[in-house]
Amino acid sequence: MKSLMLALSLLVTSFSSMGADMSSGADNFYKSDKVTMQQVTFNNQYGMPVAGNLFVPKRMAADSKHPAIIVGHPMGAVKEQSANLYATKMAEQGFVTLSLDLSFWGASAGTPRNAVLPDLYVEDFSAAVDFLGTQPLVNRERIGIIGICGSGSFAIAAAKIDPRLKAIATVSMYDMGAANRNGLKHGVSLEQRQQQLLQAANQRYVEFQGGDTVYTGGTPYTLTGDAVGDEFYDFYRTPRGEFTPAGASAHTTTRPTLTSNVKFMNFYPFNDIETLSPRPLLLIAGADAHSREFSEDAYQRAAEPKELVIIPGAGHVDLYDRVDLIPFAKLTTFFKGHLK
Repeated sequence: MKSLMLALSLLVTSFSSMGADMSSGADNFYKSDKVTMQQVTFNNQYGMPVAGNLFVPKRMAADSKHPAIIVGHPMGAVKEQSANLYATKMAEQGFVTLSLDLSFWGASAGTPRNAVLPDLYVEDFSAAVDFLGTQPLVNRERIGIIGICGSGSFAIAAAKIDPRLKAIATVSMYDMGAANRNGLKHGVSLEQRQQQLLQAANQRYVEFQGGDTVYTGGTPYTLTGDAVGDEFYDFYRTPRGEFTPAGASAHTTTRPTLTSNVKFMNFYPFNDIETLSPRPLLLIAGADAHSREFSEDAYQRAAEPKELVIIPGAGHVDLYDRVDLIPFAKLTTFFKGHLK
């Protein structure tokens, strides 16, 4: 097993040395001389440490309280992938911002690593509100959230039960429940779903008896010709967006454990989405994104005020880091208007 892990790590290193598509201003690791960044840690309701990066504009008045925004990373990613970029850019616009690693990922607590537990992901966002709402610089009545990819569905689920989140925006959102139950464009049959559940259930016996952990989904290690997989590969397996947290194995990044991933089957973030109203909801998706269906579904179900913004020429992963396509001006207008 160790030799296999070494081979996979070398394979990932080899592929990561290949070029990445840096067009349209791809700038995942963007840093700004206009903001300060501080690593922070706070506990969620279950006593588990959650790691985050706190961004504060350098010219922010210290004698008053300001609006704040929480930023959640794509599913399987960490705060250094997309979330830090959004947090930095929004801090440049005058917000206190916080990117965080969800439990079981990155520098946050939780074992086994890469585990799926949607309710705990949701709790982490409420814990982030606890943290921000007790900071001297933050007005606790003016806290919003941006959820990218899978975190879009976690952010909506959090906001449904946490009215302290006053404005909700999602970007390239994945409904992680529907994506696992039904697949993209409902391409997964009931029989296929049942087979996945059986495979995961049987794997529990293996791991309960000390066998090796099996991972599923995530990003492929090679270009395969599959449009969706190759789109993720270009971000996660190349210098464009690759990041391996301390203590993690490169071959498991972005990949959840098989036995826990089935918990998404019971995750229904859009049920009761209309109860977010009268708080505003902004949904942003690429016109060419394979995930566009999820933002459109949420928009149809949600009550006013709501807005769906479709970005021409953008795919799903494009909105992770391509600053020439990401509508930061729209996000700024949205939050400045609703976090007054």
